[in-house]
Amino acid sequence: MNEEAALSLEEEISLVSTEEQRLDVFAATAADISRARAQALIEQGLVTVNGVLAPKRTKLKAGDRVTVLLPPPEDIEAKPQNIPIEIVYEDSDLLVVNKPQGMVVHPAAGNPDGTLVNALLYHLKGQLSSINGKLRPGIVHRIDKDTAGLLMVAKNDKAHISLAEQIAAHSFTRCYEAVVRGCPKEESGTVNAPIGRHRTDRKRMAVVTGGRDAVTHYKLIKAYRGFSHLRLQLETGRTHQIRVHMAHIGHPVAGDPVYGGAELAGLTGQCLFAKHIGFKHPTDGRWLEFEAELPQFFTKTLNYLDKISG
Repeated sequence: MNEEAALSLEEEISLVSTEEQRLDVFAATAADISRARAQALIEQGLVTVNGVLAPKRTKLKAGDRVTVLLPPPEDIEAKPQNIPIEIVYEDSDLLVVNKPQGMVVHPAAGNPDGTLVNALLYHLKGQLSSINGKLRPGIVHRIDKDTAGLLMVAKNDKAHISLAEQIAAHSFTRCYEAVVRGCPKEESGTVNAPIGRHRTDRKRMAVVTGGRDAVTHYKLIKAYRGFSHLRLQLETGRTHQIRVHMAHIGHPVAGDPVYGGAELAGLTGQCLFAKHIGFKHPTDGRWLEFEAELPQFFTKTLNYLDKISG
């Protein structure tokens, strides 16, 4: 079977249950998908128990074999859109952009357009690396929708490979600033705790045994009444890493609706900003560093904390 033919087939996942639990819960965990998607696949007849279709509420017994068929992704393509973006640096190989809070990086379910990729396709007339396909052209790394800040974007495949290798080798630098609930006991420290998918809520990440190595360094900038302003440096780059690690040590990011961050006046998402980035240029080897000014939502939060802290 050639690669092209293989890619057109559904992916089949088959695992044996080791304990009593609901079919939809087990299928979601086995296929690393949300419970809602698992239920939809069951209703579509794409999940079987011991070779037989079963309803989502089926209670599995130890030893039951569950098979999940995952349909191939839809063959869709991101379209150029005239959306303003802030370009901090640009040359023939790459650019650095300052993504605003509330903008999704690339199209996905629930966000088919209005993303950074749609904007990049318009402004660069399609001059983006092809490595990540039609929905994520040029995207070397991501930040969350409600996290603002600096991102590298590759214009060609050679630059993309070089930048991706630096990320894998942890040789490029990423520093964030955040407002978190409470104040760490030590003015600086390191959180070294593995991160993986949450055991029951598949939309969240968590510190879990057997997760991927994750290291975050933090330093106190200023303490306020009930909150603190931190600078954080990533040694690794796991999904939601800062948000998960800060919640893990009892200091969730302010305004974070997923990981327990306290609400603050005017915040519509987590108070987290990718402020600094540094990397080696993929062609000439120069070390490039960029640092952005804190966005308005962040400075307004700091001003508010100054007022309530007296």
